[in-house]
Amino acid sequence: MEMKDLALPSLNRFASDYLQNRFEAEDYFHYDLSKPDIYLNRYEELMNRSFSRDELSDYIQQYMSRLSFSEAVKGNIERLRRDDSVVVIGGQQAGLLSGPLYTIHKVISIIKLAEEQEKKLGQPVIPVFWIAGEDHDLAEVNHVYVMKNGKPDKKTYPSYQPYKTMVSDVELETEKAEKWLEEIIETYGETEFTNKLLIDMKETIKRSNTFVDFFAELIHEWFKEYGLLLVDAGDPDLRRIEKTYFESMVNESGRIAEVVEEQQSFMHAKGYAKMIEMDKQAANLFYYDPEKKDRCLLERVEGGFSGKNGEVSFTGDELLQIARNHPERLSNNVITRPLMQEMLFPVLAFVSGPGEIAYWAELKNVFELFSMKMPPIIPRLNITLVERSIQSDLEEMELSLETVLTEGIANAVESYLDSVKDETIDTLFGTLKSQLEENHEKLFVHAVSLDRGLEPMLNKNIEFIQKQLNFMYGKIGDRTKERHSVILKKYDRIANSLYPLESPQERIWNVFYYLNQYGPELVRDMMKLDYRFNNQHKLIFI
Repeated sequence: MEMKDLALPSLNRFASDYLQNRFEAEDYFHYDLSKPDIYLNRYEELMNRSFSRDELSDYIQQYMSRLSFSEAVKGNIERLRRDDSVVVIGGQQAGLLSGPLYTIHKVISIIKLAEEQEKKLGQPVIPVFWIAGEDHDLAEVNHVYVMKNGKPDKKTYPSYQPYKTMVSDVELETEKAEKWLEEIIETYGETEFTNKLLIDMKETIKRSNTFVDFFAELIHEWFKEYGLLLVDAGDPDLRRIEKTYFESMVNESGRIAEVVEEQQSFMHAKGYAKMIEMDKQAANLFYYDPEKKDRCLLERVEGGFSGKNGEVSFTGDELLQIARNHPERLSNNVITRPLMQEMLFPVLAFVSGPGEIAYWAELKNVFELFSMKMPPIIPRLNITLVERSIQSDLEEMELSLETVLTEGIANAVESYLDSVKDETIDTLFGTLKSQLEENHEKLFVHAVSLDRGLEPMLNKNIEFIQKQLNFMYGKIGDRTKERHSVILKKYDRIANSLYPLESPQERIWNVFYYLNQYGPELVRDMMKLDYRFNNQHKLIFI
């Protein structure tokens, strides 16, 4: 396994401008990545704030006790209690089988940045992963992509949720999950690693009651030796620590909406599209019905708060009582989640995806409303896994990785087909088509001059003739593709591996294909590589 850097443009305009230092960073963030002392300044700022360290450490110890503790995890839980420790944090939804590859890349980024900054600062820097278990968008997490009929196809776990149930409460049914897993692994093909992979995953499924349990088991197994701490945002025990923070968010709900809108207007004037959709009356909190297990977004109304669709209604005092006595019934949205994270943890840096960079920029005034600075926003590592067989195909097709990763292979395929097509066929077809259309037009004009009622029939007739001609030409083209199918399949293999569905590999494929193909040590082997946070795309050759 080896790694090379490649300069690629960001797919998100704002993120690209941020990384290329094309604007005044202080207009959107509290720290400028181009300044060398941002981590030291952030550390000193955190040392002047207080956090519920013991309570938070006790929670993490209790939450992770269901997992197989490592010495590194135990040590980091204790280090979190220290007043001089800080964390590098990032999060993601609890995707089945860990979700798309970028989840793994984000965890690697968190751990590697924490290790780097601990060496530089000479202070304890702890990696923390925030599982977004409070999220209710099941469609985001209930599937993986597999190859079917030569194309990526979504394989969805069969689960029906009539309400907006938090993923932390979505049950994982053992028999159903095992069958779903078997069907997925079968598409990968049998290797020397397949049987053990299936056995281990079935054991993991048996230990998991919910989607989040399954996700946490996997992430912990792969990263426990590096001391990664896990929290579940949907856990009632964590909510109890958050209750005073919920109270402050309820009290300031009106101002939160106002200052977000102010920053969005500022960014719009600078030419950036709005990332967060928010109604003016948004409370930016969800209420969770514990009986229905249904999550509804709250908005501010005269006299208090109500569900966006009228599901619930509270006075201001009633919602404050819920925050104090039943904080597990409240949860954050995209605006208040970053606030909660910063109130809970001494965050040295937040590791983000490209989209997160843009929406955090809309929250600068919200942090100031609560007398906080947002942490340095550090882009996660962007990684593409390049299999040796795909590398050989690239060389044979004389395709560059940069081209494939930015524009796919459509242009290359079109050029190849142009180079092998029969020019005589094209000439004859063009001549035939133009002559038929020309003669039909003459027939049309004369026939309609005799009887206007023939016009509809003649219009349909030329459409039919053109359709048949195009059908014939398409069939000739299909035969050309069949004759060159070996080469075209190589193009398809390249696209499906590196740029599937015209998207980056890390957004579509799941790590289990690679574990089945290359063995259980793949993630640990990736962790052994020397990563630099230099905004370069990482190519890992396996």
